[in-house]
Amino acid sequence: MGNWLTQVITVTELNLRTLRERLGPSAVAVFGVAGVVAVFVATLSMAAGFEKTMTSTGSPETVIVMRGGATSEVMSVLFRDETRLVIDAPGIARASEGAAASAEALVGLDLPKRSTGTEVMNVPLRGVPPAGFAVREKLKMVAGRRFEWGKNEVIVGEGALRELGGLDLGAKLKVGEDEWEVVGIFSTGGSAADSEIWADVEVLLSAYRHEAFQSVYARLESPEAFDKFKDALTSNPRLNVRVLREALYYEEQSQMLRNLITGLGNLVAVLMGIGAVFGALNTMYSAVAARTREIATLRALGFQGSPLAVSVVAESLVLGLVGGVLGGAAAYLGFNGYTASTLNFQSFTQVAFAFAVTPQLLLQGIIYALLMGLIGGLFPAIRAARLPVAAALREL
Repeated sequence: MGNWLTQVITVTELNLRTLRERLGPSAVAVFGVAGVVAVFVATLSMAAGFEKTMTSTGSPETVIVMRGGATSEVMSVLFRDETRLVIDAPGIARASEGAAASAEALVGLDLPKRSTGTEVMNVPLRGVPPAGFAVREKLKMVAGRRFEWGKNEVIVGEGALRELGGLDLGAKLKVGEDEWEVVGIFSTGGSAADSEIWADVEVLLSAYRHEAFQSVYARLESPEAFDKFKDALTSNPRLNVRVLREALYYEEQSQMLRNLITGLGNLVAVLMGIGAVFGALNTMYSAVAARTREIATLRALGFQGSPLAVSVVAESLVLGLVGGVLGGAAAYLGFNGYTASTLNFQSFTQVAFAFAVTPQLLLQGIIYALLMGLIGGLFPAIRAARLPVAAALREL
């Protein structure tokens, strides 16, 4: 075993030292793998960034109540008397100013994309009562001020401002039949709320001549109060509601798009990976062919076939690893933190988010690169191990 391992190390070291002589073909294999990994990681970083934005929205103490059977807020309808029953339920945090529960309305507002000025995007316009700010404790004004109650004024999330046109401070928006002024910019630390526009819920309902709300957000006394709160609502015969922790709700909202992007990313990576594997095969077959005499000499000196095969696979793995590292670095430098917006298919509204090239994605990319290197080196390795010594020596 020791002699076999010594042979493997010796031949592998020899192969790696002579890589300069095969720099061209080796570079083709490396950059082929790097391209696949870069596309793979960049595509999946979109799904990771979208999921991070959605899941960072929730907190253990915050819950959302919607109509029973509704899968998103836009599909939910809660009438005023129902929202009162929800707000009066046990388990909600309360202070001198009242319960930390917010009956909210949600409509879509078409606005042009900032980068093009022509493409229309559907942005969520959320109506909130005073308690809406108490429920979202992370919300901070970064410019301007909050809207005044009873007025046609709105505040805009940082994500919406970044992606959409016509939302700068002082801009006028057409909401219903009136013009509303943008008076402030807010941030919630990168959550989904940063993609929204907020206004006074009563003014918003009046502008659209609506009577019903879409949801109630509530901050509980503690995370442990969830079951008490949920049981009180679901057992009330006057209510037909669905009660979810906010984090779980937004995780569900990200699932469809995350699965779509992940599926497409994997499909593209597999198709490109096939091409990269063929590139690695050609490179390693060429390397074996160029070293026919060298391999024959080693065999004549007593080297076994299996160490030669392992050395070829090891060389291919090294090329794959280098390609994986280069591809991962390119994806990180080019896409990590890159901001974009996309349609959330479950709510049919735009969500702004940042691509997230996570350590897990980089590790997946490197593993995929090593897999391509392994497959690309396996068959040339078998050929090297089975190379007839006598035939090869006749070429000396």
